[in-house]
Amino acid sequence: MLKSAQQAQLAWHQQDVEQRFGFQGGRFTRVNSVFSCLLAVVLTLAIYGVMIFLVRDTMVGKMFLDRGFTPYVMTFLFSWSLVIILLKWLKLRFQKRALKAKIAPTDNNFVLSVATVDQVFGEMRRQVDDPRKFVLFNRVQVALSNLRNLGRVTDVDEMLRTQGELDESSMDTSYSLIRGFIWAIPVLGFIGTVMGLSEAVGGFGSVLAETADPQALAQSLRLVTAGLSTAFETTLLALLFALGLQLVVTFLHKNEEEFLDDCAEYCQRELVSKLRIMPFENEA
Repeated sequence: MLKSAQQAQLAWHQQDVEQRFGFQGGRFTRVNSVFSCLLAVVLTLAIYGVMIFLVRDTMVGKMFLDRGFTPYVMTFLFSWSLVIILLKWLKLRFQKRALKAKIAPTDNNFVLSVATVDQVFGEMRRQVDDPRKFVLFNRVQVALSNLRNLGRVTDVDEMLRTQGELDESSMDTSYSLIRGFIWAIPVLGFIGTVMGLSEAVGGFGSVLAETADPQALAQSLRLVTAGLSTAFETTLLALLFALGLQLVVTFLHKNEEEFLDDCAEYCQRELVSKLRIMPFENEA
């Protein structure tokens, strides 16, 4: 495997971003949860380092540091989502490099059949260390294996379409964790809102019970507004986090869908267009 990885133009075991850091890389554009979580912890600590040492006394600093526990959890989930998005984007870029590979002879007279399928397999393995780790090459390998085993070229197009549907489903499920975070962040913001309102209402009741002096009452009410700040600022922070993540995820998801479309077009151009119906299949 090491020798083939060194010779291959696309060496997943060496070039995948997670493999480079010693973690088991997720298949296709899936992300290793442990690796992304560790990076999210580092990013969260960096964000709060900036808040503590640079903007501690500003409004932004107070939103992150003085509004209860919910901003801390929201920031961690937001950081984790950003890390997942970044890793998926890097893995998608790497997957797209497979589209530039030529695995079938450019000769117009070349016909893809049972007799020539090993030629395509050999060229594919020369260019990539592990075809199963690439969306495009895995799709090609499944279809051509079916052709070699069954000898029916009419099944190749159907296998490509079926594998394309599986790839689309796999891509969609790879966003499950991020979607959960996008849902959880506003909920945490609403929890902070309820906690802040409870604090404000409780403080207001205590002020009324303890003093009747208008000046003292006005002075004490200033403390009550701190609870209202917690209520509204945690919601604001949560909505900003969720909105930003949703926009970025939508853009990334669109890019992955376009990539799958490019894979389908590649298969039609490089494989299906070179197929020829065999005589026994015409009779069938």
